[in-house]
Amino acid sequence: MNFPARRLLGAIKRSSIATAADIATAADNLFYRPFRNEAVTRTGRHFAKSSLSLPVHQTSKPDENPLRTYFNAHRQGPGIFKWDHYFDVYHRHFSKFRGRKVTVLEIGIWSGGSLLMWRDYFGADCTIYGVDIKSECLVYENAFTHILIGDQADPRFWAKAKQNLPRLDVVIDDGGHTYAQQRTTLECLLPHMSPGGVYVCEDVHGAENRFATFSFGIVNALNEAKLITYADASEKQLVSKTSGLQAAIKAICFYPYIITIELQDAAVSQLIAPKHGTEWSF
Repeated sequence: MNFPARRLLGAIKRSSIATAADIATAADNLFYRPFRNEAVTRTGRHFAKSSLSLPVHQTSKPDENPLRTYFNAHRQGPGIFKWDHYFDVYHRHFSKFRGRKVTVLEIGIWSGGSLLMWRDYFGADCTIYGVDIKSECLVYENAFTHILIGDQADPRFWAKAKQNLPRLDVVIDDGGHTYAQQRTTLECLLPHMSPGGVYVCEDVHGAENRFATFSFGIVNALNEAKLITYADASEKQLVSKTSGLQAAIKAICFYPYIITIELQDAAVSQLIAPKHGTEWSF
C-alpha cells in the first residue's frame, strides 16, 4: 500500500467514514485538491504572463514621501541600497508610527545608512535595533541604536535576543534573503510584535519563491471560515468566530519583491457581515 493510500485509510479510521460520499470527499481532499490548487496556480501564472494591459492613471504631482526625499538627498556617508518602489510600501504601512514612541528592528545592516534613514523618518522617540551576522557592524551602535550580532536563520539566536528585546512595532527583514533565514525570522519575531505592528520581508525574488509560497499558506489560513451563523433569529447579521490567526493579523500584502504583514490593533473575536435594507431579490 502506497503512502497516499495509507493516509486515506488512516483518515477513514480516524473519522469513522461510513458512506461512499464521505470516502470520495476524503480522497478528494488528500489526492486531488493539491493537484487542483497547482492547476489554479498555473492558470494564474498564465494570466500574469498574458498581454493584459491595465490603465495607468497619471498624477500631476506625486505624493510627498519623506523616505524617498531622504534617500534622494543622501549622496554621501553610510550607504543605503533599496528598490525605489519600496519607499511607497514603507510609507503606506509605517506612516502611522511617525512621531510616536516606536521600536524598530532591521535585519541586514551592511553600511549602516538605513539605520540613519529610519531614525530620520520615525523621529526622536524611535528606538532602533539592527541585526547583522558581521561583528564589524557593532560600530553603528549609539545611544538610540542597538546592534545585535547573530545568524537570523538560528532560532537559538532569536530566543536569546528576545530575552532583552522589547515588543517590536516594526520589523524589516533585509538580511540574507534565503528561505530558511526569512522563514525562521518570521516565525521567531512575529509573535514578539506589538498590536498594530508591521512586519516587512524584502527581496522576495523569483516566480517560484519559497518564502512567497510559505506566505501563501498563511493567507490560506487567514481565509479559512469557521462556523458561520446568523447572530440571532432575525437573520440580520452573519457572524464567524475568528481563528487565532484571524484574531491577530489584519492584512497580508504582496508587492513586487516585498511582503508586509500588519497586525490587528486589538484581538478580533469575530468577523461580521451585517445585512442592511428591506428589499431582497432572493
